[in-house]
Amino acid sequence: MSIHPSLKIDTAGIQQRTVLTRIERIKDLMRKGDWSEGQNVTGLPKTKIVKVKARRKTKEEKEEEKSAKK
Repeated sequence: MSIHPSLKIDTAGIQQRTVLTRIERIKDLMRKGDWSEGQNVTGLPKTKIVKVKARRKTKEEKEEEKSAKK
């Protein structure tokens, strides 16, 4: 039996999350060095979410990549 089309997960429709969970915020603060062990887990400071965009390669970069492989 197959899955109904409306229940399939489409990767094209996935958007970047704008809200982090508490543990994700704590991990981010630990990575930055802003977290201390005795700190209260409620009332955490806001953390900036960095959006990464993929850029297209130019023709020159493609040619350089091809020549590097040879």
